[in-house]
Amino acid sequence: MRFSINIPNFGDFADARTVARVATVAEQAGWDGLFVWDHVVHSKAQRRGQPFGDPWMLLTAAALATSRITLGTLVTPTARRRPEQLARQVATLDGMTSGRVVFGAGLGGPIDDEFGSFGDETDPKVLAGRLDEGLDLLARYWSGETVNHHGEHYQVDDVTLLPATAQRPRPPVWIAGYWPRKAPMRRAARWDGAVPLFQNANHGEAPPVDELRDLAAYLQQNRTDPTAPYDIIVGGISPTNPTASRALIEPLAEAGATWWDERQLITGTDFYRLDPVLRRIEQGPPTLG
Repeated sequence: MRFSINIPNFGDFADARTVARVATVAEQAGWDGLFVWDHVVHSKAQRRGQPFGDPWMLLTAAALATSRITLGTLVTPTARRRPEQLARQVATLDGMTSGRVVFGAGLGGPIDDEFGSFGDETDPKVLAGRLDEGLDLLARYWSGETVNHHGEHYQVDDVTLLPATAQRPRPPVWIAGYWPRKAPMRRAARWDGAVPLFQNANHGEAPPVDELRDLAAYLQQNRTDPTAPYDIIVGGISPTNPTASRALIEPLAEAGATWWDERQLITGTDFYRLDPVLRRIEQGPPTLG
């Protein structure tokens, strides 16, 4: 089990210097990763007036301030971005960090905010098609090989994007989605990891162990190579008491989770404020027996 910190790209964390500070403290305190949200707007009525930072600029600041921890987005709505531009951003960051990047992707949401606010497509089926086609293009771009592609959503004629990513054949790709919805988890099974959200566990709440076990079994059944390394990322607020922390997280690890992602509840304001997040980071990651 590895342990990461999860922060949004708005509020106090819109400032790249703040994110660099968070990353530095997280690395010093023994955490294994830092993951940043990727939103342009989000629930406008709830958080009107909050500044937003570009996640790749924020992660660049984190990369320059650290040397060990894994960095990435949880998650990028691939359908909202041009694949060629996204490929360059990820490859540049992967090279800068000597291969410390994970790419988290998903359909994105809230769809009405993230897409509808700008007159973009809001049909989830169309966005899912863009997501799948975009992911396949990203993998080909990251290879450094020449790409020709004529798909439903994207056209590419004789393009080679160099340099290739530092990680070969590419950075790990983790796919987000709600469980027990099957389609996003079938998508996740085709890549390197799953970042599930659960209907019975809000952001900041650990999922039920039996639901995670069912998901892990479903992913295993649908993977092309069930023996290849694979990550399942779950999260919540871990108790600072070591005994209580082990009681919460060890059953999740036994059920198949490989990462615990420390997240604040989104029902208040702590999750986009530096002080409460920094206090938890400084206490260090959970310890398992």
